Order: sequence, then structure tokens, then C-alpha cells
Amino acid sequence: MKISKEDLEALRALSTPTVSNAVELFEKRVRNQGFMSPQIGCLFPDLGVLVGYAVTARFAAEQPASKPASRYDFWKYVLEVPEPRVVVMQDLDQPPGVGAYFGEVQSTIHKRLGCVGVITNGHVRDLDEVHALGFHYLASGVCVSHAYVDLVDFAEPVKVGGLVVHSGDLMHADKHGALVVPQEIAGEVPKAAAQIIEREQQIITVCNSPDFSLEGLNELYSPRASSKN
Repeated sequence: MKISKEDLEALRALSTPTVSNAVELFEKRVRNQGFMSPQIGCLFPDLGVLVGYAVTARFAAEQPASKPASRYDFWKYVLEVPEPRVVVMQDLDQPPGVGAYFGEVQSTIHKRLGCVGVITNGHVRDLDEVHALGFHYLASGVCVSHAYVDLVDFAEPVKVGGLVVHSGDLMHADKHGALVVPQEIAGEVPKAAAQIIEREQQIITVCNSPDFSLEGLNELYSPRASSKN
């Protein structure tokens, strides 16, 4: 499922916590699922919000692969996923982070293929060069070497930051972390978010008012409508 360009732009205008709050209202999943753990951090928060369709792959770097997957075939597969694309890549090494798959070269290649960033439980490198490209990095850390990095497979479900991601999933991420937006409600999320923001601003206004009272706050406050507490 591909949503409209207008809906993508509307999602990009929202923070990821706000999108998370809005998704909760549709009760499509339980509240402790659908997002990655804090292990996956945003390395370039100044680049703002990342929105795109997941392209999944797995890699390893500790030992040379006996039969690595074809990067050329992977690049062809990337182009089958709608734009904007986000590479969601699982590092199979235990622990992850032996070597980086993404650095300046891979970021340049994948940006040319219509990708706006990478989300990985592994490590990345070449921070200055990649930041200059405007290419998002969400990762568990930074390392020096690519070691024996090889592509293991692609197009299969991956598990990154405790979240299972499928190719084609709609990703939303910023300096707070990353989540999957259910595509069947993606077009409705901005409207739901606006309602949440309006209610939160009412609560904040009451709290900042010289006439503040617990009774007035209690009239407005609803944990279901506003999960920022």
C-alpha cells in the first residue's frame, strides 16, 4: 500500500512521539509494540523527520560469508519498493557492531537509489561525510572498520531494536527513535495528531495560567486523549 505524497508530507511535519500518540487512538496494536527500543538512536537529529518505506536486509561482519548475497540484486530490489525508501538492516553479529555496512560509499549509493536513510541495530561510520549528504543514520553505535562485512540476505523480515520490520512497512523516525505506522490509517494520523496537539495545548495553557486549579486541570485531562504526562 502506498499513501499519497500529501499524506507523507503531513506525516513528515509531525514528531515521532506525536505520531505514536496518534496511532494509539486507532487501537490497531497494543501500546507497547510498534516502535524500536532506545538502543536505536538518531545520529543526525538536525536532519529532522525521516519518513519512508522499509527496504529490509541482513548483514554480518565478524567472519567472511561463505556465500554472500548479491549487492547488485539487492540494489535492483531496492528500486522495487516505493519512494521514499529507508533501508532497515539487521546486523546478525553477536554482539552487533563488529563492522559497519553503511559509510560514505553505501550512503551515496543508496541515496542515489531513492533512499533517505538507514535504520540498523549495527554500527555505522563516516559521520561527517554522510551528514553532509543529508542521509539519515539511526543505529546502535559508531565504529571504525567495515571488517568482513557482507550482505547475507534481503527482502525478508528483520528484527531491529526489538521490532520486526517487513519490506514495504511505513517507517517514521526522528531524534526520539523509530516506529512503524500502520498504512491503513496513515492518511488519518495527521488529523488525529492535530486533535491530540490541540488538547495538549489546552492542558499546558491551564497549567501556565495564573488561575490554575486542580479542578480545572481535571476537567481537561484525559490519559486516553493525551499520553504525554
